Amino acid sequence: MIPWVHLATAVVPDDGGELRLMQRGTEFSIMAGAIELMSSRLSGSEKALATLACERLKDRPKPHILIGGYGMGFTLRAALESLGPSAQVTVGELVPEIVDWARGPMAHLSGECLKDPRLAIALGDVGDLIGSGRESYDAILLDVDNGPEGLSRAGNDRLYNDSGLAAARRALRPGGILAVWSSARDERFTKRLRKAGYDVEEVGVRATGGKRGARHVIWMATAPAKG
Repeated sequence: MIPWVHLATAVVPDDGGELRLMQRGTEFSIMAGAIELMSSRLSGSEKALATLACERLKDRPKPHILIGGYGMGFTLRAALESLGPSAQVTVGELVPEIVDWARGPMAHLSGECLKDPRLAIALGDVGDLIGSGRESYDAILLDVDNGPEGLSRAGNDRLYNDSGLAAARRALRPGGILAVWSSARDERFTKRLRKAGYDVEEVGVRATGGKRGARHVIWMATAPAKG
C-alpha cells in the first residue's frame, strides 16, 4: 500500500488548530487532527453545492456568488463552469495556505479557475464578508467545517446559529439562495433555517457524484422575495 506523505501544515487563525495537507499517490487529503475535512477522491457533493445553487439563478443576468471556504476548489470550478461571463464569484478563505496549496501541489485540481477574471479571493473569515453585506449576493455557498455543527473550529458555529442565518439573509438579494453543505443530516438545523424565514429544501447527494458511496446533505434555503 502506498503510504501517506505529510506535505505541509497550516495554522488556522484564532486558535483554530492546525491543518495538514497529505498525499498518497495521486490522492490528496486535508486533515484537522484525526478528522478528514476534504479529499480529492470525493468531490461529487462539493460540485453539487454549486450546480444546485446556480441552476436556481439561471434567470439572473449578473449573479454574484459568495463561496465560504475554498477547500480543494471543486465547488468553485463547478460554479464557474455553470455561470455565464457576466457572473462574479467571491471566495472567502480563512487560511491563506489553502490557496497556496491550490496553486502549488494541487494545481491540477484547480485547473485555470484561479486565473478566471470573474473570480475574487478574499482572505479572511467568510462570516465577516456575510456580516458586512447588504443585498450583496445572489447566493451564499457554505462548505465550512463538516456542516452546521463545527468540528474543526468552534468559531464556525457563528455561521449557522440564529444570528448567522439572519446575517446571511440580510446579505442575500431578494429570493437569493443560502446553500449549506454537510456530511450528515441535521433536523435541528433544518428547523433553524425555517425559523429564520427561509424556504428550505434538503437534498441528499452522493459524495462520489455517482449512485453509490456516502450520502451528504445540501440545504437549499431560499430567502424571501420582495413583494
